[in-house]
Amino acid sequence: MDFAARVIDLHKHYDLGPQTVKALAGVSLDFPHGDFTSIMGQSGSGKSTLLNLLGALDRPTSGQYILGGTDVSRMGDAELSRVRNQKLGFIFQQYNLIQQYTVLENIELPLLYRPGAPGISAADRDHCRQLAEKVGLGERLDHRPVQLSGGQQQRVAIARALVINPEILLADEPTGNLDSATGEEIMEMLINLNREGKTIIMVTHTPEVARYARRRVVMRDGKILSIDE
Repeated sequence: MDFAARVIDLHKHYDLGPQTVKALAGVSLDFPHGDFTSIMGQSGSGKSTLLNLLGALDRPTSGQYILGGTDVSRMGDAELSRVRNQKLGFIFQQYNLIQQYTVLENIELPLLYRPGAPGISAADRDHCRQLAEKVGLGERLDHRPVQLSGGQQQRVAIARALVINPEILLADEPTGNLDSATGEEIMEMLINLNREGKTIIMVTHTPEVARYARRRVVMRDGKILSIDE
């Protein structure tokens, strides 16, 4: 089977004074292309640590993280930054939009960090407009985040995550700040992206949200407790 990503015997330890916290204690998991996986667990289970490693935001203490056939486990900061910019799309609970930027400018933002990027071309701008249309915000390109509802801000974040055509979408509690009806709309959007072939890995603490995924992973004490496929 061809995998978008896989982790092999992944460990992550943090030294807190005299104590060593084992946030991950030997996690092995495969993420096939086109899969939609939810990761659940109580606070301290290791789910957020795992998502940080999958997002190339941190390096493991030991073990391997293979992304698109490349081991990124021991990459330096510059290489990890390149991986994040070229291969991964992020959707956060807090949206993480730049308040003084318009909808279009927020969607364009990852394109400015491409290696050797000359700026935003006309083709780039057309692409970003198309993504805004895709998430239902084609009429709000000049609006700023303060002028948008929470659901609309998350739609901007989804379009921004898609702009580089990432290999994997990583969603961290994507409905955590939304009411249930708006949360369902966002999850339906993620399901449609998955049907189009996007690989999605989502962390959530809500069983109702986790059930949208094809596969549900439950973690406890830094280990995988169960996998429901």
